Formats: sequence, structure tokens, C-alpha cells
Amino acid sequence: MKITRAEVEHVARLARLELSDPELDTFTAQMDSILAYVEKLNALDTEGIVPTSHAVPMENAFRPDTLKESIGVDAALANAPKHTESFFRVPKVIE
Repeated sequence: MKITRAEVEHVARLARLELSDPELDTFTAQMDSILAYVEKLNALDTEGIVPTSHAVPMENAFRPDTLKESIGVDAALANAPKHTESFFRVPKVIE
């Protein structure tokens, strides 16, 4: 095995995950399979192959920026469940 159960437990602890014994066994086996596959990829001869970010040539797929009128505050807040003056009112998430 390339990865031990103790290493999986350590990573789970760092991620604040509580895993059961069967889950630890499953994830250990899955991560071991992933590392074995990566090791197989490392064995390939890539000498002379140019790195690419896409398998096929790509061009910019974004549309050009166009200047448009704003929808306005009233239209933006029309479907808001709660609003105060010209702002969306949302529940507090940071204490």
C-alpha cells in the first residue's frame, strides 16, 4: 500500500471529518488505487512532449463586453424576500 490507514485518519482529522472504521478502510483502499494509478502515469516517457492546458486548441469563448443600462434598484429588489432601503437583507453568517 502507498498510503496507510493512519495517514487517512490524519487527513480526516485535518479536514475535521469523523469517519467510521468501514469508511476509513474504503477511503484507504480508494486513495491507494489513486496513488497506484498516478505512479503508473509517472512511468510514461514524456520526453519531447509539449505541455498543454487543453486537449484541443481553444479560442476565447467569452462574448464581448457591451455597455447596457442597469435594471435599477426597484427591479433588483422586486423578488427579494427582505430588503432594507436599497439593500438586500440577508441573515448574519459571521459572528
